[in-house]
Amino acid sequence: MTASRNRWQIAATRLWLPLLLLATWQVLAQLGILNPLLFPPPSKLSAAAARMWGTGELTGHLRASMMRLLAGLSIGAGAGLLCGLGMGASATVRRSLEFLISGLYSTPKLTLLPVVMLLVGVGQKAGIILIAASSFSMMAIHCLDAVRNLNRAYVDLAVNYGAGRKAIFFKVYLPGCLPQIFTGFRLAVGRALVMTVSVEMIIATNGMGSMIWMAWQTFTTEKLYVALLVIAGTGALFHYALLWFEKVLIPWKVTGDSV
Repeated sequence: MTASRNRWQIAATRLWLPLLLLATWQVLAQLGILNPLLFPPPSKLSAAAARMWGTGELTGHLRASMMRLLAGLSIGAGAGLLCGLGMGASATVRRSLEFLISGLYSTPKLTLLPVVMLLVGVGQKAGIILIAASSFSMMAIHCLDAVRNLNRAYVDLAVNYGAGRKAIFFKVYLPGCLPQIFTGFRLAVGRALVMTVSVEMIIATNGMGSMIWMAWQTFTTEKLYVALLVIAGTGALFHYALLWFEKVLIPWKVTGDSV
């Protein structure tokens, strides 16, 4: 009973401010303080979302975005994981790649779109490459920091007890680095979602970004706000789902809150 009450308290703490903002929005729109053409009340947005869901418009755009995101994320995060661990394990690899990866990390990825389109053309490949680049740099840097920040005393202790390379990797490095690697992956997912929507606003004919751009061009503000809320909700869902998986897969990580 106590655990259930704590979960409800945590949920209420997290949801009270968004619900208050939506309620305030609804009241101000009904009183005419907010222009309903520019700020449709949440009641109209929910009706529009249900209608778009029923016709398949919303699910189609959301599916297209998720396919792009997962394709780019799997390539970028996977390569970033291997690259970051390689840089952490070898000083030569780190010196060779760290400067380039740091430069890529600080470069706005959307500015690379014209160059990527020159190389692969306009289409799915260009967007997926930018999504992969966004998640790659984030993942690589966090994996490198995870190896760097590992307490060397743990490695020395394992060596003194006769542990081989395989045992040191699976019993020392992997458990010690997983918390920060998982944090890097969670941030990489957020970066990938941002880049997915950004790219779709420019070059795609479907997806949530394309839906936002078309809604702006046709001044259908209800669709515009529905798309924005769905994207925000998707980002929050990814965040808390990954926090839950992190809690299950890495129980030794010390956290200050429960998912």
